[in-house]
Amino acid sequence: MSEKALVVSLHDVSPHTWPACAAMLADLAKIGVARTSLLVVPNHHGRGHFLADPMFCRELEKLAANGHEIVVHGYEHRRARRADESARTRWITQIYTADEGEFFDLEEAAAAAVLKRAKEDFAQLDLPAPPVGFIAPAWLLGEAAGRAVRAAGFRYTTRLGSVETYLPNDGLKVTHSQSLVWSPRNAWRRQVSLWWNASLARRLRANALLRVGLHPPDFRFPAIWRQARALIGDALREGRAVRTYAEFIDTSSA
Repeated sequence: MSEKALVVSLHDVSPHTWPACAAMLADLAKIGVARTSLLVVPNHHGRGHFLADPMFCRELEKLAANGHEIVVHGYEHRRARRADESARTRWITQIYTADEGEFFDLEEAAAAAVLKRAKEDFAQLDLPAPPVGFIAPAWLLGEAAGRAVRAAGFRYTTRLGSVETYLPNDGLKVTHSQSLVWSPRNAWRRQVSLWWNASLARRLRANALLRVGLHPPDFRFPAIWRQARALIGDALREGRAVRTYAEFIDTSSA
């Protein structure tokens, strides 16, 4: 019987969000999640590069040494608006993602330059190994930018509904698993999120992989955080093994 895995990912990790992230990680550890995939933004919304914060860098290094995975999560996690955008593009990038679809429509060369810079930045940390995963902000990775991600040597990316593992000779393995994720931006989004995730978790019980995607604002809303903890607890009681994304692709590709 193949292993059933649980991946808990913490998005938008940066010096700007670190107080909430640290509190979330401490609480997750209490319920049995000893390692996560940490989606780190090098210069979150231009508010300060992580390399300029030695304390934050040391915290990342300690977490990585203790089994957490460091994942490259865009570079600034924002996308500038453009005057000639279609209505569909405006809806996706402005309403759906609040201007955070950084890699939604980047050209391949531009994406490659950003990825090169990100890899150079992470190389300055004392990590057990370089990051092997790249996850685009809001999971919006356009076709051209996706080619750049693969060419940059990353081993996997994720979408909202899947994990994509890059195989040799241009192969691609797609593991379908919709991520549980909350939208705390306003009251109606929070209520819909709670209903949707309760339903989705039931439908995913037979899945080989259960994904829980957390964001720092989730911690501010007790109903969201209670549900997240409860769903994670249920998964652990059902015998799911806590894995990072890197561990999951290694296990599923063996």
